Amino acid sequence: MFARFLAGASAWALLGGMAAPAGDPADIFGARESVEQISLSPDGTKVAYLAPLAGQGSAVYTVSLAGGEPKLAASVDGKPQRLDRCYWVSNDRLACRVHAVLKVEEVTPVSRMVAFDADGKNFKLLSQQDSVDQRYANLYGGGIVDLLPAEDGALLMDRWFVPDSSSTRLSKKQEGYGVVRVDTRTLATRVVEDPTRHGVEYLSDGTGRVRIMGTQPPAGATGYAGQKVVYFYRPTGSDRWQPFSEYDVLGGTGLNPYAIDPKLNAAYALKKEGGRQALYRVALDGSMRQEPVFAHPQVDVDEVLRIGRTRRPVGAGFATEKREAVFFDPELKKLSAALAKSLPNLPLIRFVDASVDENKLLLWAGSDTDPGRYFIYDKAARQLSEVLAVRPQLEGVALAPVKAVSVRAADGTAIPAYLTLPANRPSKGLPAIVMPHGGPSARDEWGFDWLAQFFAAKGYAVLQPNYRGSSGYGDAWFQKNGFQSWQMAIGDVNDAGRWLVAEGIADAAKLASVGWSYGGYAALQSGVADPDLFKAVVAIAPVTDLPLLKEESRGWANHMIAGRFIGSGPHLSAGSPAQNAARIKAPVLLFHGDLDRNVGIGQSRRMADELRDSGKKAELVVYPRLDHYLEDSAARADMLRRSDAFLRASLKL
Repeated sequence: MFARFLAGASAWALLGGMAAPAGDPADIFGARESVEQISLSPDGTKVAYLAPLAGQGSAVYTVSLAGGEPKLAASVDGKPQRLDRCYWVSNDRLACRVHAVLKVEEVTPVSRMVAFDADGKNFKLLSQQDSVDQRYANLYGGGIVDLLPAEDGALLMDRWFVPDSSSTRLSKKQEGYGVVRVDTRTLATRVVEDPTRHGVEYLSDGTGRVRIMGTQPPAGATGYAGQKVVYFYRPTGSDRWQPFSEYDVLGGTGLNPYAIDPKLNAAYALKKEGGRQALYRVALDGSMRQEPVFAHPQVDVDEVLRIGRTRRPVGAGFATEKREAVFFDPELKKLSAALAKSLPNLPLIRFVDASVDENKLLLWAGSDTDPGRYFIYDKAARQLSEVLAVRPQLEGVALAPVKAVSVRAADGTAIPAYLTLPANRPSKGLPAIVMPHGGPSARDEWGFDWLAQFFAAKGYAVLQPNYRGSSGYGDAWFQKNGFQSWQMAIGDVNDAGRWLVAEGIADAAKLASVGWSYGGYAALQSGVADPDLFKAVVAIAPVTDLPLLKEESRGWANHMIAGRFIGSGPHLSAGSPAQNAARIKAPVLLFHGDLDRNVGIGQSRRMADELRDSGKKAELVVYPRLDHYLEDSAARADMLRRSDAFLRASLKL
């Protein structure tokens, strides 16, 4: 057995090249994860992982599992390039995605795929080469469709083909979304799937054969993407596409394929059953025979679990009070049960990667009071060894347990929520925060949350409600979504605050609301719906004006879908905090990055202006060159410090 080879403060310095943060909770909890992504080499002898540098910078390191120090393979400074995914394409070579958010005429995301040796040499650009003759800028640099485990250093990747404006014999003529096979060492490239103008997705069977294609035809003559993704498949031995399904991206109806099992000649897809997503196996032999695999009576099945370099489907994932997994692979079902016994304090377990023969497995395990750590399981030796801690700076820090609770809404509905109370302190009459999640098509889950844990460490009780409008609980719970059904969603958020007071957990005079993205919208709109409930509001990258949110998508393909999701009618005005700023009594603190593509910074600027024009107390903190996620440890620490100071002043703590 090899011992953990990176631990504690020394690991923090080694992983990111930075000094370990001081004892200030804002620095400790605001720090980016020390392991942002990790993968296992095909032979199972090495791992490669992304670690943070200063600002938005990142570095990819490789390290032998037999021991030794991590070796730097590549790094970017985050100005603006960032690394976000790296995978082994051979035992000595990596393929990585580099992305950036740029401000040209508007905020624009750009990505590219690159490859290099584990020592950083032999760098190659895998994405289509830009040229002065191309008709328009290529924003999408492609992604991995198949790692081609039987080959050495080659992969299948999707690509958006941009044609040239020139008419020479050598100019590029193809346009659209297709698949290419690329040798990452020589850049020898072969088109595997000819590009299609409306293509959006390709699924491989893990052996190099593309079996499913998704297209999203435009909505009439608008030019915007339509509401349905039309899927096609190839039967065994045929190159012809046949209809598979039509999936409605707003309604969630129809078969939505996620993975293919070549041995069974079947696809695994999610489909609604009784208003909830269930997992189905669909034959790809021409019969399209559908076989139910797993459904849960209370919640949606929300993921198809996959493993190994072929990404073979092995189970279904869902979240009740905690995230759970059901494995239909017998070996993994048995192993999962054994791991649960071996790691009783880390009940959240996820298989991350595997060697090509699957004799060595890379897995992550965590809990509410443990941000998680990575392990290697050696099947032959039947040995489980810890490799890396996700947040080594929190080693030895007492974290607050998270408890699943049920909040009674005004109409009697039980709202599932998660309560985090300060560790080792009385849980009565506390300053408290209701923290609605983002989305709104999302949900909170049991586990470690750096925002909630920071506030708990500072003495606040934190309640995270899965209000109606959250996803994961089926159609009846989702309603029309958290914007069109804002009155119900915000009503649940406010009832969560009242519950804290009624239970004696919170002091009614010391109640605040904090949220990010839609959560920031909910925090602000809660002050519109009940101006006297919360005494302070912190909104991070919030939506504040629904008509403006619709307008922000106008120049993008999803404009029609975004418009239908947000809807039309009186709720656009009544449900916009910026249009009802005069009703808000609580002081408001806003944070926003000025390169936010998800929610434009104009949303926070408008909110701040409207509040000030109404004579309200409001402050807007802008982080230059940061996007929606504020992936900068210094910025996050600053945000936490400012939020705590603001809450203490507003709540008179």
